[in-house]
Order: sequence, then C-alpha cells, then structure tokens
Amino acid sequence: MSAYRRCRSALGLALPLLVGATQPGATPLPGEVPPGASAAAASSLPPPAERDRLYPFYMPMQGLRAPAVTLRIRCDASRAAGREVYEGRGADALYGRVEGGYEFVYEALDSAGKPCVYPFSPWMPQVVGALDGTQYVFRSSIPGQRVVFRTDDDWATIDLRLFNLGRQRVHFEMRDVELDFPRAIQPKGALNLEVTGTERPGLFTAVLRRTRIYGGKNGIFVPNGQIMLYVEDGDIAGNVGTNNDQEHTAYINGTLVSHFRRTRLHGQRAWQNMASGHQLKDKAYLRIYEDVTVSNVPDGSTPSAMPLIDASAYGFTWSEGLRIERVRPAQAPRDALVDLRTDIRYGEPGNYPWSVLAGEGWHMPASPLAALDTVYLSVFLNTTVESFRTEPYAFALRPQGRAFGPDGAHVEGSEQAAPREQRTVSLAFDTTGTIARVYAPEGWTYVDPDLPVQSQWVLDRSAFIRHALGLIGR
Repeated sequence: MSAYRRCRSALGLALPLLVGATQPGATPLPGEVPPGASAAAASSLPPPAERDRLYPFYMPMQGLRAPAVTLRIRCDASRAAGREVYEGRGADALYGRVEGGYEFVYEALDSAGKPCVYPFSPWMPQVVGALDGTQYVFRSSIPGQRVVFRTDDDWATIDLRLFNLGRQRVHFEMRDVELDFPRAIQPKGALNLEVTGTERPGLFTAVLRRTRIYGGKNGIFVPNGQIMLYVEDGDIAGNVGTNNDQEHTAYINGTLVSHFRRTRLHGQRAWQNMASGHQLKDKAYLRIYEDVTVSNVPDGSTPSAMPLIDASAYGFTWSEGLRIERVRPAQAPRDALVDLRTDIRYGEPGNYPWSVLAGEGWHMPASPLAALDTVYLSVFLNTTVESFRTEPYAFALRPQGRAFGPDGAHVEGSEQAAPREQRTVSLAFDTTGTIARVYAPEGWTYVDPDLPVQSQWVLDRSAFIRHALGLIGR
C-alpha cells in the first residue's frame, strides 16, 4: 500500500465529515466522485438543475439578490436576424444599460429540436449603479443542454466590465454555454472577467458550469483581486491570439481561488517558431484541481512546448486526479510539466500570510513534514502523465529569491538563497506515467512520504482549503 493510501486509510471516518462540511448560507458540492471513476459512478451525480444550486463550501453565497433584469432570447428568430430577438420584454427599453444585475436565458433548442447555434457573440449591456449583492448570469433555457455562440468576428467575447468594485459582493455565472470564436484575435479573453478595484472584505465570485470556451487572446482571462473562480465540467479549448506572449488557454492572475473540477484544458498553440503560452497559467493564491486533464494537443496549429501548467509556488495547490498529456511540439519541449514558479508575486501583498522572499527571518525546520502548516504548500495526489517521450520530471519547485526587483513584484536573487531559507514545500503521492522522476532536483520536495499524524490533514481537500483561506482571514 502506498504512503498516500495508508494516510487516507488512517484518516478513517473523519474524511467524509470534513468533505461534507459547509458554511452557513452556502450549499456544499454534491457527493464526491473519485477522480478517474467509472461512467456509472459519474452518472450518480445529481442532475444539472440540482447541481446548479450547489456551491463550494468556501464560497459565501448569502446576501445576493435576484437579478433585476431577465431577458429571454429566441433561437430561430435570432438566427434569422443575426442578433438577439427577445421573447416578451426586449433590450431596447434598457438603452444599453442595466442596473441591479441581469440574467440572459437563451433558448436551447431550435424548432427542429436541435441544439441552437447563435451566429453572433452575446450582447453585453453597460453595468451601472450600485453593485453590492448583484448577479450576472448567462445560461441555457435547459440545464444540461448547451447553447452555442459561433462567429468569425475578431472582437467576439463575453466581457463583464465591473470597475472599482471596492468592498462590494458580486457574482457571475455562466451555465451550459459554448463560445466558439475561432478568429477573435482582439479581446483579452473569449471570456474576459474584467473586474477591477476589489478590496477586502468585498468579493467577486465566478462559477462556470458545463461550458466550452474557445477564442480570444486567452480562452479565459481573470485579473488580480479579491476573486474566486469555480469551473465545473468544462472544456477550455484554447485561444487564437496572434501575439507571442501573455496568451494562454486560461490565464488566472493573482486571484484568491481557482478551482477546476472535471474539466479539460487544451488548445494553447505555439507561436510560429517560439514555444509560447501555457494550457493553464494559474497564479491564484489557492488552486484546487479535481479530475482535471491538461493537454498540449492544439486546435489547428502547432503544439506548445511550454510547461502545461504554469503556477505560482507562493500560496497553495491541492490536486487529485490530474492527468497531463503531452504530444510532440515543433520546438524542444521545456522539461517541467507543472512549473511551480517563484519569480513573480502576482497577487496583492495582503493575500499572503508570509513573505515571498527567502530569508526574512525564516529557517526551514529540521523536520519539514511535521511543520506543513507553516509553509507555502502544494500537494499532488494520483497524477498521471502520458507523453511522447519519457519526461525528465513531472513537477518543478523553483527556489525563492532574496529581494524584489524595481517593479516590486518580480523576485530576484534565487541563486543567492540557501535551501534552509526557502519557505515552499511540495508533496506528490502516486505519480505514474512516462516520467523518469517525479520532481526536478531542486526545492523541498517529497515523493510518497510517510506523513506524521499531525500533518495528514494535507490529504483532505476541505481541511487544506480551510487552512489556506484561514491564514488570510477568508
């Protein structure tokens, strides 16, 4: 029995109780389906309409009010007109502006009973007025039945523009929507959550369910701030930008949380003869990956040679059932598949409980595995790798530097810092596939360690989340 399985067994009945716990006013996610479970097990999930009312326990959903504006869009008439045609109340009376939140409901099927394909990108009103407690929803009229937006417009996007959010609480949701924008080279993201100026205790949450997203300079772009993103049953299918930098399948900047569940990320391409872009560039403070597949199989172009996941070592990562697929790129591939980097602090300083600089009065304890609650931590459970070659290693944990550069965000001087001054640790359990070794030969990394009893909490997702968010008062 592996060290991971022995520790999980030792947790016994406490584990399901932790998984099912919730905050007042929030509804927990449905019963856990283990990563890689059979189709029969996956089919035991509640139907889409029920799952749509369930949220991660850490995401406070109380205090939100129903959208003030609801518009229903007809399929056949909209396709014939090449723009939204509404059932009943239309958008003209709004004069392009919405106050109090909105919900757009798109007819899921055409008159022949086939999935509706709208030949345009959705209309986006200007948001005005007070934002606190508002919700912004795009959804299909039938839970579980996707509507498709397909256009060659080079500006096609869903761009939620909320500026100077401050301490307000706002929620965005997109359900059963496919964005197919193969020539949208202009917008920052096919889905661009353009939310700025968030301040504690304000919070912006975004929930994507059963979505497929393709297009933009990034398929999904999320900026810095007091933001939580949850993606469930998604297919994030790539980007179409023409730049050679800052373009990725998903670009999650310095947010509070990124949580991907039963989701596939792929399609990031190389730029001509340069190995640019990642399938997932994720700089959130807390990252959770459950039953996630990340692949460099492109969408009609050259595969990217970059690491498939570019994540920050500052903060926390908990992953179970991650599947990494790499096909042969045109350029020499970068060695890391998951690159835990320390060269930039992306999030706001208040998002971090400890300094991101090496030293700063810190020395790694003699027994790091007994002190996992005092370090920036990543835990990878049951990762599988399928590659065209035997990869030198799956994970790389980069060393911390000793000082900030002139911009106050880049971290420099990693070659000067001693190992005992580093405050990042990574653990991997049951990593299999076409790899020579699990970790690059640097950093405080452990493969299938026997955890002391006081550290076995790191194997439990809910306990891990509570620890990470509790350190910063969230």
